[in-house]
Amino acid sequence: MTRTWNPELASREIEALTPLEGALLPVLHRLQEVFGYIPAEAVTLAASALNLSRAEVHGVVSFYHDFRTEAPARLVVRLCQAEACQAAGARAAAAALLGRLKTEFMKVAPDGSVVVEPVYCLGLCAAAPAALIGDRLLAALDGASLCEAVEAAL
Repeated sequence: MTRTWNPELASREIEALTPLEGALLPVLHRLQEVFGYIPAEAVTLAASALNLSRAEVHGVVSFYHDFRTEAPARLVVRLCQAEACQAAGARAAAAALLGRLKTEFMKVAPDGSVVVEPVYCLGLCAAAPAALIGDRLLAALDGASLCEAVEAAL
C-alpha cells in the first residue's frame, strides 16, 4: 500500500505502535509498508515518538538492508549472484541489464522505473541464472532475455 509521504499519516502510524515493547522495528516496517521507504523526516518522527536519538533510529535503518531511504522504483528486479548463477553467466546478464538501464546495483534508474538488487539464491540453481522481476520468477536467462523480460514488465 505505497502512498505519497504524509507526515500526519506517519505520525498516526507511529503512535499506534509506540505502546509495543521494542517498538522501533515494527514502526520502521510499518512506515516502509505504508510509504514504500523511510524518509529522513520519518526518522525524526520515530525518534521523537520513541524517545530515541535520530542517530539511533538512523543506525537501525541503515543497518538492515531491507529498509529503503529513497522512494522505491516502480519495478524491483532481484538478480541472483550466487555461485551457480555466476557459473551460468549471471554477471554477463547483469552487466547487459545494468548497461541498458544506465544504472548500477541498488541504484534507482534515472527515470525512476526500476532498481536492480543483487540477491544470493532464488532457489533455481538447476536453471541458472535466475531473477525475480517484480513477483515473477524467471530462470535460464541471458543478457538479452533478461533485458526483454524487464522491458516487458515495465
